[in-house]
Amino acid sequence: MSAEFVPGLEGIIAARTEISLVDGANGRLVYRGYVIADLAEEMSFEEVAYLLWNGSLPKRAELDALTQELAGSRALTAPAMATLESLPADTDPMDVLRSVVSVQGVEHKLQKPTIPLAIHATASFPTILATFHRLTQGLKPVEPRADLGHAANYLYMLNGKEASPEIVQALNTYLVLLADHGMNASTFTARVIASTDSDLASCLVGAIGALKGPAHGGAPSAVMDQLEQIGTADNAEHWMREARKEKVRFMGFGHRVYRTYDPRAKILKALCQRLNPKFYELASKVEETALALLHEEHPERPQATNVEFYSAGVLQAIGLPTEYFPPTFAVSRVAGWSAHVLEQGSHNRLIRPQSEYIGPAPRKPLPLAER
Repeated sequence: MSAEFVPGLEGIIAARTEISLVDGANGRLVYRGYVIADLAEEMSFEEVAYLLWNGSLPKRAELDALTQELAGSRALTAPAMATLESLPADTDPMDVLRSVVSVQGVEHKLQKPTIPLAIHATASFPTILATFHRLTQGLKPVEPRADLGHAANYLYMLNGKEASPEIVQALNTYLVLLADHGMNASTFTARVIASTDSDLASCLVGAIGALKGPAHGGAPSAVMDQLEQIGTADNAEHWMREARKEKVRFMGFGHRVYRTYDPRAKILKALCQRLNPKFYELASKVEETALALLHEEHPERPQATNVEFYSAGVLQAIGLPTEYFPPTFAVSRVAGWSAHVLEQGSHNRLIRPQSEYIGPAPRKPLPLAER
């Protein structure tokens, strides 16, 4: 007897994990026992990455050692730099990240995934993106600084100057919020590849490919496009009612797991209101209108704002170009991806689901002259 077919594997448990809990019914996100609200504005990204990889928050000496190792792993290899210099200026930054991670992985392709390799990958993501951004602007790449934290150094390499503490803290909060999120599409992709005993770079390249899709990591860019089309708060209801007539999907609303307000979106909404009031004025009106219209159409369905909606406003306030929203998501999520790869390897079994065949019954092939 065949198992039940579930489109999108919704509700199917594909792994047991100690890394994160996405509690959709109660709107909670938990990293290894810590509720996200308790981590987001109090902990550094480095502390949270350590937590995801090791299972506990670091002591001072452990944090200092990790910070030093991250700082020492930021430089790119010569082949990686040559790849960046060879790519056309209009290359999608997600394609840039995928390509350079693959090139850098050649050096470690035969090695089993380890925490030091995860640290190296996590450290290199901001350098890859910042270097490419500078090159496309006709500017000289900025060398990473060992005295700056992960978020501060990313902004420094992008802009050639130190960002304000408020902006650094905003990016740090964003990185903490997005670092892991259960069995999402990109994490599942990484774990499937890890289950074949492949190398870490292959797992990360696959995860980047999954994250690139507009239904996953590309959503904040789509939110910006949507808000630009709406234009003003006064135009929100008219635009959105017309859009629904055309079956246009509202970007930044609804989630496969959460049945209430995304806890990450709550934190980003408050951050957006403080840092980007002009964006917030339009976005909050669009949010109010979207939720009302979606409830009108389907009162039986829970509808709520998800993390992508206000992350767009926060990333804009930080000063990131729209095309760098998805890869900056990856700058955060690489910590979670690599933690899941390590966990998969610790008790591995090849992930090999079944498919339900719905094609023709077995038949004889006709000779070419009779077809």
